[in-house]
Amino acid sequence: MNIRLFAALTLPDDVNDELELFASGLPGARWSPPERRHLTLRFIGEVDGLVYQDVLGALESVQVSPFELSLRGVGHFPPRGAPRSLWAGVDESDALRRLYRRVDRVLVEAGLEPERRKYVPHVTLARLNGTPTSRVASYLASNALYRSRTFRVEGFSLFSSQLFEHGPEYTLEASYLLPEADELIPEAGQELP
Repeated sequence: MNIRLFAALTLPDDVNDELELFASGLPGARWSPPERRHLTLRFIGEVDGLVYQDVLGALESVQVSPFELSLRGVGHFPPRGAPRSLWAGVDESDALRRLYRRVDRVLVEAGLEPERRKYVPHVTLARLNGTPTSRVASYLASNALYRSRTFRVEGFSLFSSQLFEHGPEYTLEASYLLPEADELIPEAGQELP
C-alpha cells in the first residue's frame, strides 16, 4: 500500500492563532483549519513501504542548525490569473533555503526524484472557489503588512496525507530535531554553516 508524504515545519501555537484571525471575509474560501497549517519543505508524493523506510532514514541525516524565522505578508497562487489559494509568506531566510536544499538532497540520495518546482515557502490559508478577484485584491491589500513574531525552528516533521471529500487529513509520521552548531557533523568536502 502506498503512502503520500511531505516534510514540513509546524507553526508555534501563537503564530497559528494569529493566522486564524485571517480566516474570514472572502466568499468561496475554504479556510485551512489550524491543525492542517504548516510550511512545506518538500512534497514527496506517494511511496511504497520500502521507500517510506528509506525516507524515514534519509531525513535523520539532515544537518542544519536551528534558526529564526517569521511569516510576512499574504499572497495567492497562481500569481497570474484567477486565484485558487491564499497564503501567508515567509521572511527571506537563507537558513530555511539551506534546510530545504538539504532535505531535497538526502531524499534524492535515497532514490527520489529531485524537486523540479521553484521553492516558494508559504503557509496555505485557504483554497478559493469562484472568489471574485476584486475581493481577493482587497483582502490582500488589507493584510499586506502582516508579520508574525520571530520564532525558532528547532526541527521539522514528516507527515502522511490522505485526501477526503472534506479536504486532506495529515498524520505525523516522524519528527526530526535540528542539531546545534557544535553537534553538526561535517560532510566530506563541506564546510558547516
